Amino acid sequence: MGWRYFLITMGGLWVVLFVVRFIFRLYESPKYLMGRGRDNEAVEVVHRVAERNGKSSALALSNLEGQNEGDAQGTSTSAVLQRRLQKLNASHVRALFATKKLAFSTSMIMAIWGLIGLAFPLYNAFLPYIQDKKGTDFGDSSTYTTYRNLVIIAVLGIPGALIGGTLVEIRSFGRKGTLAASTALTGVFLYASTTAVSSNALLGWNCAYNFMSNIMYAVLYAYTPEIFPTKDRGTGNALTAISNRIFGIMAPIVAIYADLNTAAPVYVSGALFIAAGVMVLLLPFEPRGKASL
Repeated sequence: MGWRYFLITMGGLWVVLFVVRFIFRLYESPKYLMGRGRDNEAVEVVHRVAERNGKSSALALSNLEGQNEGDAQGTSTSAVLQRRLQKLNASHVRALFATKKLAFSTSMIMAIWGLIGLAFPLYNAFLPYIQDKKGTDFGDSSTYTTYRNLVIIAVLGIPGALIGGTLVEIRSFGRKGTLAASTALTGVFLYASTTAVSSNALLGWNCAYNFMSNIMYAVLYAYTPEIFPTKDRGTGNALTAISNRIFGIMAPIVAIYADLNTAAPVYVSGALFIAAGVMVLLLPFEPRGKASL
């Protein structure tokens, strides 16, 4: 069966989730109901949700009177799209580059997300191949061992996120210190993995890499919105995500021209992580213990 076991298992999990959806009662969004002019149902949903959480709500239908004057908003795809397009402008983007300091910060965090977006898939996409290739060299290339090691590597990454959440509140580390160190060490451990002379040594280095990369991502996702002005955070997050995805698309292109019989993808990925770690130190904002921008 091979890969079929994986697809059957993943498909089965989604079937279970589909069935669970009918076990737990899901209420319609009050915002949607108000947009349709069904205020009484919106109030009822709010009270039911409050009751489910052991709370009470003072919301009454009279509180919503006058809020939906005129025709109810259309909820069709075309109506929603039309309303979204009316709000489409570059004001939030311009706000992220309003001053030299803010423009530098926005550009740097986009570049950091871009480098990580290239480095992470460049290594992870070829990790099974590298594990199998090295396993052959070490006399241990069975499918069981290859995927067992991948599971071990993934599990060792779980405590990384928890530790990252702790380090960011320590004054001597903060957001920037934790992010810079974890990002650079992620690259260092990638380089170290090329020195492995046994299957267990390679597994150990890869575990260390995944542990540090989970710290990095835990901090990166929390730190990024903190350095954007509150009203522009959605746009800022979108710009970093775009940068991340565009660079991620380049990973297969780099791999095409790299010699996969060597550790070339590892070297490139490691260098990108280290470069991103250094760039973090140049960011002008450290939001630990400070109010939002």
